[in-house]
Amino acid sequence: MKRVLLGVVGLLILSPCAAFGQRLRLANAGKMGLNVTSLEQVLRLPDEQIDLATATLIASEYWSDMVAGRRYLDELDAMAMEIMTRLHRQRVPMDSRAIPVINQYLFDELGFQTISHADDPNDLFLHSVMDRRQGYYLSLSILYLAIGERLGLDLYGVVVPGHFFVRYDNGRVRYNIETTSNGACPPDEHYRTKFSVPENGRDSIYMRNLNKRQSLGCFFNNLGNVYSEIGDIDTAMLALERAVMINPTLSESLANLGNIYLQKNRVNDAIRRYRAALELNPGDPKTYNNLGNAYMAIEELNAAASAYRQAIQLDPNFVDAYRNMALLLTRQERYSQALAQLNLALALDNENAQIYNQRGELYYRMHEYEKGLAQFRRAAELKPDSAEARYGLGICYGGLKQTDEEIQSYTQALALKPTMLAAMVDLGTAYFNQGQYDLAIQYYRQAMASKPDDSRILFNLGSAYLKKEQWDLAVQVYLQVVRMDPKTGDAYHALAYAFYMLGNYDQAWSHANAAQRLGTKVPEDLLNAIQNRRKQPARG
Repeated sequence: MKRVLLGVVGLLILSPCAAFGQRLRLANAGKMGLNVTSLEQVLRLPDEQIDLATATLIASEYWSDMVAGRRYLDELDAMAMEIMTRLHRQRVPMDSRAIPVINQYLFDELGFQTISHADDPNDLFLHSVMDRRQGYYLSLSILYLAIGERLGLDLYGVVVPGHFFVRYDNGRVRYNIETTSNGACPPDEHYRTKFSVPENGRDSIYMRNLNKRQSLGCFFNNLGNVYSEIGDIDTAMLALERAVMINPTLSESLANLGNIYLQKNRVNDAIRRYRAALELNPGDPKTYNNLGNAYMAIEELNAAASAYRQAIQLDPNFVDAYRNMALLLTRQERYSQALAQLNLALALDNENAQIYNQRGELYYRMHEYEKGLAQFRRAAELKPDSAEARYGLGICYGGLKQTDEEIQSYTQALALKPTMLAAMVDLGTAYFNQGQYDLAIQYYRQAMASKPDDSRILFNLGSAYLKKEQWDLAVQVYLQVVRMDPKTGDAYHALAYAFYMLGNYDQAWSHANAAQRLGTKVPEDLLNAIQNRRKQPARG
């Protein structure tokens, strides 16, 4: 937990404008929300006592020990006081007529501007917006709202699917303020059309004036997304669970939390979140696609297919939905239908390396190795750093019995992605097939270090030891195999042979019988050899 640095905020600021001979007081002076030091304390406050800037700067302090929230609150107070002074000087009342003055000050004079995509958590934090004078639609809106609450203006956050903006509404005058367009005022219909706002009746959060707690919920939603993008899944889950708690009717928060639960293998929780999100926004193809992925994870293939079809129906240009449908059909060994789905995806995006990789794997499964090579080569051209494309070339070369090229491709894949387990195992097997057992052992052991509980890799390692006639090592490995998977008949067969070569004929006989009980055929000559040795009297 990062240290919280916010202290008690000063409540009264003197105006530098002496012409009016009066003391100007910020509208948020005296709020309980100025004195809190944690998000938990913020959320326990009555909504009218929350100070939005203080709450979001606490989040900044959680993110970085280098952020001193007090300084940014002072800067916000100074900005608000400067606007208030200008309004007094120009004799502009504190109502909708103040908005042009705010816009001119923030966007024209101070130069605040928008960025198109927040791929860095800092792009969402109020302190970064103030430092860089740029931000995402949500973070710029938080800045605008924070200044508005210091001025006492009737400003509210408003959310639509994938966007957030500000609205002025005093009960008589109402219009929208788009912070990504220097404070332009688009009508409601602009947002309804551009962002496909669902009509969900009185329970919908969309297009409504949000209270401060709800605006914070939207902030936590976006924060969770960015933490997810940088791989901090636990922090993302914390932010998104808080977002859902605050705004249970915001479909994006539910869907995004579902994504996190799916990554953490909480599949049933993910499905519940996705379905709740779709009840609120049934026109969201991405959530249908992700719901399909969740059903795939628990092998409910019919439900997954239905979800993918719905995603494609809602968005016929949804490339990932076609790819996922192809994966499902591949799992069902319906290869020609899977290929048809990939062809549709390729028609939409013919420079997508993932599609070519997927087509290459399909051709490999169909034993059309030359066609597979062509697909993987194209993927490697489009994305030279694709380990998957190099690995795909390797498996196709293996199908064609071109072992040297196979080995070269797996080696290239591992150079690009040293942790690629499949490439380690298959490279070991390629060396095994060439009779280079030491190299095979090297890569099998490397694979075991990555996945020590994989009995199939252990079995291959034992086979390499058998080929090198290292009977003791082979026995150690195969005993691990049968402990992991007692139904591996071939491992008992191998143990029978290794024990025989070690002269332990009783153990050899026991394992040979175990192999036969599991349905594994043990050669008659080995059975006879073991029996004969067991019948011979022990030597004194």
